[in-house]
Amino acid sequence: MQDMLVNLLQIPSREITNSLIAKIAREEGVNIRRAMVPDMVGILEFVEKYSGRHNLGECTVCFSRQPVSCFIAEKDKKVIGFACYEATMRDFFGPTRVLDEFQGKGIGAALLLSCLHSMRDMGYAYAIIGGVGPAEFYAKICDATLIENSTPGVYKDYLRL
Repeated sequence: MQDMLVNLLQIPSREITNSLIAKIAREEGVNIRRAMVPDMVGILEFVEKYSGRHNLGECTVCFSRQPVSCFIAEKDKKVIGFACYEATMRDFFGPTRVLDEFQGKGIGAALLLSCLHSMRDMGYAYAIIGGVGPAEFYAKICDATLIENSTPGVYKDYLRL
């Protein structure tokens, strides 16, 4: 899977992102927020169950950062999605996952944009989305473009245990 490049200076504004988050809260009852260390065990259980052990390792690192570099989507005090940045590599977005039954409601977009705004706040002008699945999603939400010759990328040597 290829990596993608995002120009953080061109992502939808924070106002647009906040409006999307408010709409999701109002219409779906889903809260999008930055994870907190006390949330860690529950979030990591969710990540392992729905996203796999490989993403568990990446997400774990996000809780050692200040602020935590993971955002979550929660409904009725249950995690239904997550998105991380600065997990495996600096300036990388991912991993991310939203439960299937909640996809198509803007939740993945809100999580992605929340992370990208945080990366821009850190001083990055560009971000890399590593090993993308649905490239169309990222192109639509943040105008990400495929990086030529980026396969197998940073994950080529990881142990698939």
